[in-house]
Amino acid sequence: MRLYHDAEWGAPLHDDRALFELLCLEGAQAGLSWRSVLERREGYRAVYHGFAIDLVAAMTDAALEEILRAGPVIRNRLKVFSVRANARAAQAVIATEGSLDAYLWSFVDGRTIVARSPAPPARTEASERMSRALRARGFRFVGATICYAFMQAAGLVDDHQPGCFRARG
Repeated sequence: MRLYHDAEWGAPLHDDRALFELLCLEGAQAGLSWRSVLERREGYRAVYHGFAIDLVAAMTDAALEEILRAGPVIRNRLKVFSVRANARAAQAVIATEGSLDAYLWSFVDGRTIVARSPAPPARTEASERMSRALRARGFRFVGATICYAFMQAAGLVDDHQPGCFRARG
């Protein structure tokens, strides 16, 4: 977990594929620990074609059923099928907004929000707006709490505590 924090968590992401992957993994984490997802991340990457959006969007029901049967992922039907739904929703966002990056970062006006509090919130007004907008576009497992965790992990929000070498400003 320390390596993930030190090398990845909170670093601003601007790559559509990486943002899509993180959004799907945060959704897979719902109700579980992040460690349980992080330990299976390579398995997720293997079965979901490295989170290549177009390849995931084209996956068949049979391919998703195989993941449920024997995949190295959290085998929850709704979560497994949500990745394909999210890929299709991401394609639509890219078609209308130009990129998933531009769309997701629009919820923070294109710049990282520096938020310092002794106990970071589980959700914010921005994560609630993001959640509503993503759900309206067909994304799944994107509740306000999941969106806030995504925003932290993708660097849209900097919740690093003062004194942490990763903290901004």
